[in-house]
Amino acid sequence: MEIERLENHFYLIDKPSSWTSFDVVKKMKFLGKFKKIGHAGTLDPLATGLLIICVGKYTKKIDYFQNMPKTYIGELVFGKTTPSIDLETEFNGEFPISHISELMIKETVLNHFIGEIKQVPPIYSAIKLDGKRLYNYARSGVDESKLVIKSRDAIIYDFEVDTLKFPVVSFKITCSKGTYIRSLVRDLALALNSGAYLNKLTRTHIGTYSLAEAQDIKNFDQSIYEEIF
Repeated sequence: MEIERLENHFYLIDKPSSWTSFDVVKKMKFLGKFKKIGHAGTLDPLATGLLIICVGKYTKKIDYFQNMPKTYIGELVFGKTTPSIDLETEFNGEFPISHISELMIKETVLNHFIGEIKQVPPIYSAIKLDGKRLYNYARSGVDESKLVIKSRDAIIYDFEVDTLKFPVVSFKITCSKGTYIRSLVRDLALALNSGAYLNKLTRTHIGTYSLAEAQDIKNFDQSIYEEIF
């Protein structure tokens, strides 16, 4: 019975949509009977993809994994907005899109969203302000304009866009720790005098670790059984 190996290990998990990152940690803690467990980088509830779960002594390596570049693929849609900048909340605004061209989008990305940037995290995020999570302010109906949310540094290493199905725009982004893709969507739309929301998001890589190597959380209980016995 190789409990020691299981207790000091890390797992690549494919997070399903509608699960929070904490939901995955809680489920794995229960299934694996792990004493120490944590994840290396939050995914939004509606996002899918690669989540690294550290167990036992590997929880000391969480910062190591978190500092790795992340790669995401997804879709944004121009012309409408939501308070959460994704489909967690209802639409709250419509914006013009007829003035936006493929060239404008690509030039704006190249000139303003590559390299070191500053971005304000979405109000629907887990960052704490005065000891309270931002999403708790949002869900209690606090006016976002009344909150002082500090901007944060991020690095965008690569940002590819495909406008073939405009106003739906597919993208692939490689970025640093702490980058908010929803903030990128909001800020790109603002730079183009419009609005947008995130329609789909999947994290495909963390450093050299790939989603292709990850296992489905729904099958994790079976894999634990097989590894122990």
